[in-house]
Amino acid sequence: MSNTISPYKLAHVVFRTAQYDKMIDYYTKFLGARTVFDNGELGLLSYDDEHHRIGITKIAGTTPKDPSAAGLWHVAFTFRTLQELLEAYSQRKEYGILPSWCVNHGPTTSMYYIDPDGNQIETQIDNLDDEATNQYMHSKSYKENPIGVEFVPEELIDKLAKGADPEEIKKRADIGPKDFNDIPREILLRCPPLASQF
Repeated sequence: MSNTISPYKLAHVVFRTAQYDKMIDYYTKFLGARTVFDNGELGLLSYDDEHHRIGITKIAGTTPKDPSAAGLWHVAFTFRTLQELLEAYSQRKEYGILPSWCVNHGPTTSMYYIDPDGNQIETQIDNLDDEATNQYMHSKSYKENPIGVEFVPEELIDKLAKGADPEEIKKRADIGPKDFNDIPREILLRCPPLASQF
């Protein structure tokens, strides 16, 4: 039996919403995106070479999420460097867009955000190359704690400003066992952000 042919890339993500204008504004700011199409019911956004990476659809009858329901947990976007990740964090902060959770998983340094509809978004950098990531995921440290170690973005920004080596900053500390019970409730239940955040 042969394997199914794999696609060569993930093209786009589409969100269904009852808060069309708010979601268009949020993702335009969050991703530094441009609107390539908008008819008031369908908005297509791009920030790179793909004609649209994000779609926002306004569909009558759309209701708020049940935060405990099964479904897609989050969508992740990768940055090239730790400095880029932190600079994007600072730019979003100026818009009042703040992460709900910042954690070094080991393979990645990640910041999780929650959009106006309660969808989660991860922004991340890869801390290791592919081979090192595979080795790390089979390590005792990762088996004991696949969740990671929380961090404060401003502390990382300060370390970089003082000349610390980004490779050293990206190394995850061993803090003992952690599991899904240690993940903050707003991450597990995809709670909508506080009004003050956006």
